[in-house]
Amino acid sequence: EADSDGAPSILVPGAVPRRQLCFAWGPAEVLVCETLFGRAGTGEGAPSTSRVFVVRRDQDIYIQTLRKLFNESHGIFMGLQRSEEELAGKSRKAQLVQVSKNYRSVIRACMEDMHQAAISTRDPALQGQYSTQVSILSAMELIWNLCEILFVEAAAAGPLLLRLLDWVRLHVCDVDSMVREVLSSENPSKHKLFWNVVDIFVLQGRMDEARHLLSKEASANPTSMNMYKILDDLMKKMPVPSLGNTQTLTELELKWQHWHEECQRYLQDGTFASNPHMESICKILLGDEDAILEKKELMTTWYHFLVTRLLYSHPTVKPMELRFYAQSSMDLFLGGESSPEPLDMILMAAFEFEMHQVIKECSIVLSNWWFVAHLTDLLDHCKLLQSHNLYFGSNMREFLLLEYASGLFSHHSLWQLGVDYFDHCPQYGRVYLELHIERIPLSTEQKALKVLRICEQRQMHEQVRSICKIMAMKALRNNRLGSALSWSIRAKDAAFATLISDRFLKDYCERGCFSDLDLIDNLGPSMLLSDRLTFLGKYREFHRLYGEKRFPEAARLLLTLMTAHIAPCSFWMTLLTDALPLLEQKEVIFSAEQTYELMRCLEDLTAGNPDKQKFQDDDVETTKVEMLRLALARNLARVIVKEGTVEGS
Repeated sequence: EADSDGAPSILVPGAVPRRQLCFAWGPAEVLVCETLFGRAGTGEGAPSTSRVFVVRRDQDIYIQTLRKLFNESHGIFMGLQRSEEELAGKSRKAQLVQVSKNYRSVIRACMEDMHQAAISTRDPALQGQYSTQVSILSAMELIWNLCEILFVEAAAAGPLLLRLLDWVRLHVCDVDSMVREVLSSENPSKHKLFWNVVDIFVLQGRMDEARHLLSKEASANPTSMNMYKILDDLMKKMPVPSLGNTQTLTELELKWQHWHEECQRYLQDGTFASNPHMESICKILLGDEDAILEKKELMTTWYHFLVTRLLYSHPTVKPMELRFYAQSSMDLFLGGESSPEPLDMILMAAFEFEMHQVIKECSIVLSNWWFVAHLTDLLDHCKLLQSHNLYFGSNMREFLLLEYASGLFSHHSLWQLGVDYFDHCPQYGRVYLELHIERIPLSTEQKALKVLRICEQRQMHEQVRSICKIMAMKALRNNRLGSALSWSIRAKDAAFATLISDRFLKDYCERGCFSDLDLIDNLGPSMLLSDRLTFLGKYREFHRLYGEKRFPEAARLLLTLMTAHIAPCSFWMTLLTDALPLLEQKEVIFSAEQTYELMRCLEDLTAGNPDKQKFQDDDVETTKVEMLRLALARNLARVIVKEGTVEGS
């Protein structure tokens, strides 16, 4: 839109008109904020309060009571991906139907939980939210169940009608409470709802229950006994399809035709003329559309009318004939009084076997991606969507799974489920996972380790390094040197490992001892990551040898650290000072050659120091140098006496 002066404006609930809005996209949401001064209520050009709106793409992810839906369906999804693709024919179809039923059972369980939550809460706003979710979940199961019958099970003519009857019975909620009310009364046949209940049973093809109720009417009114017996006999003899292959469709159609003609005779003979209720039931048995439509209030929906109409006029309907009956049933039922709702259009698309249209409409209407992602995946496993690729190269299944998993990644704990969904998107799943995993806030070390394991299992080396660097930096900022070093080693970050090693050495110089000894003692091959880390590990090893009184080994190691130039020059004085106790031992530790090396190192240090003047002015350092020269001279004298000669002279 554009307002009067041509500036673009976007309508956001609660936003003041004539303000500029700016946007910032997040992984699963968009932030909208007002950026200009307002004019309303504060005077011309005066500043007013600016607000930020958060528009989430998949709001349902954050509803606590829907957690069961996301968590339990994840297990079903993973089981389906791992299932034996080799299963063929009936066993494969049975497996897929069972998976579909498992999904539906999760929807129902979630709906029950939501219903209980709506009953138990005292907050009207919450109650409204829960009730809305119950309606949405109910619609989801209704659609899924129909898709299961038509697409997954692909029920053939005959069993198709039985499945549709089960579908209608399952999703008509208020029938059972009405039945209980009638049967619990003292005289059921005199109850005001008695004939309504009988009609409902007939409309749903529940003949045994209808006959049971009619028997109560016959007992209470002996005058109607004859009519009752005839109607009871007609209802009893009504041919119905069987789920097994016990009869062919032709046999069923012949039986049904004979039965239909018998019903017609009784109606024309006026057998039921004295009882309008029974006459109405006989007309329904004959499939009289007007008689069935009179019971519109009891059926409540056009698709209930459709199934009842098929039961009594065309019980052997073939799947591809459904579209014609569905369209005419909706037109007859609505009668131009009301327009079809979105749910009606979704169900109509299913009856027309327009799978892609069902998915498209559901994507628009439903409040989350869960439904379309899982249904499409199931239909894809049924080999029903193979031919349909989207214009950007991905197939519909993968596109919807990517959308659903992206939504999961915006949640603080559900993101872990999203990882598995990305894993099963062969084309773009890896790329999406890499992008999303980098956005996970690494709030705790435990969470970081969890993310790290996921990356390591998938050889996501860049992400592994990135996570380790972030955690190393966090640990360093909190002065947790051991943790920082551990993370930098894991990241194989030589520069950072050098930096932390310097911090360890600095701390040692200030405190005279090492922190995190276990870590440093067990560096192993990791110490080769950087020279400074190698020095840290070896210097710690020198202290350990010294502590164990393994003086010759400690002396050799100390000298190696200096002569091999592993030790930083700034640390040489510390190393030479560490040599003092070894030079003062009763037993001669350093050989003549080693003593000369130490002397050369001391002279290099004092001569090559850039702050030579400052070094000479420092009394402590001067004293250390003098003590070292004296100790080295005395040690050389002791070595010469011990060895009896000076090597090389």
